[in-house]
Amino acid sequence: MTRQHSQSRNRQATRLDGLDLARFLAFIGMVIVNFRIVFSGDSATDTGTPGHILSLLEGRAAATFVVLAGIGLGLASQQVQQYSSAVSALSTVTLTLKRAAFLMALGLLNMLIFDADILHYYAVYFVFGALLLTLRTGYLITIIVCLNILSVLLIFTLNFDTGWNYSDLSYQDFWTPEGFIRNLFFNGWHPVIPWLGYLLFGIILSRCPLQQRRTQWWLIAGGLAAIAEAELISWILVPLFNNIDPELAELVTTQAVPAMPLYILAGGGAAAALTGISLILGQRLQHSSLLGYITPAGRHSMTLYIAHILIGMGPAALLGAIGTLSVVTSLAAALLFCGLSLLFSYHWSRHFKRGPAESLMRRLAG
Repeated sequence: MTRQHSQSRNRQATRLDGLDLARFLAFIGMVIVNFRIVFSGDSATDTGTPGHILSLLEGRAAATFVVLAGIGLGLASQQVQQYSSAVSALSTVTLTLKRAAFLMALGLLNMLIFDADILHYYAVYFVFGALLLTLRTGYLITIIVCLNILSVLLIFTLNFDTGWNYSDLSYQDFWTPEGFIRNLFFNGWHPVIPWLGYLLFGIILSRCPLQQRRTQWWLIAGGLAAIAEAELISWILVPLFNNIDPELAELVTTQAVPAMPLYILAGGGAAAALTGISLILGQRLQHSSLLGYITPAGRHSMTLYIAHILIGMGPAALLGAIGTLSVVTSLAAALLFCGLSLLFSYHWSRHFKRGPAESLMRRLAG
């Protein structure tokens, strides 16, 4: 029994290492995208190879982060429920709501300097996630489908451009009650409808035997198939819809804004594939020192997210470098920042269990 228990713990640790690796890889993608938008500005439309490669990351990295958050929420709930189902379910919801309040406050502070903040969206994802956590998988899938249908209906009934100033990508009435709700649920960077579906998809994945190699390969194969399917359907339908009405073509794109069903399919596929790849790498590298250098950065993802705004992009605003650099230069800056983040997290983890932001959340919200 002791040996079996030890093996079970080792499999669990390996799986978590793979998820930490996935978080860091998603972080790299998010930094690359944000640095491109801030540093390159109009040159972000560069049609060369770097521009095409970076355009593939837009929205996918952030979507992967949300899916991984759902996996983490689901796994945490399962661990707690092993002890006491009724009490633990309530405690999971309570803890999640406290952390959601923390993320909302932190995200709104972040919005004062970075209009594309995702943390305040996370707060609402987690509120709904905590309330829906105990639903059966079939119900969660139904909700994901309904969210996508509702997002299309809202596009037809409301004006998606309301509030946006596309010249500088700012949202003019964000700090009004109407503008805040509209941005949060309908036409913001990561609106709850339909982005909540990514968190629910992560909860569904958390119920799978992620430590098994078969599941990992299914994630990779299924994810790549979903990406290919979404891109192929979009490639066929966009010209057809354009001939009818250019605005209709937006309904069948895989672009992140507005987030239409084919984008949700492609983003979910990217998250599944990256998760599967990371889990396999986590197992294969479990005896390598390399993994020990990488996983702390995955556990410090919130700290690094804030740092990439304050430290990574903040100086660009102070020096007037916004929108002045080439795509290649912004990519180099992003990779440099990610390398420094890796070093910081590794050395920080040698002295502290959690990152600065994670420790603050733990102290204030449990």
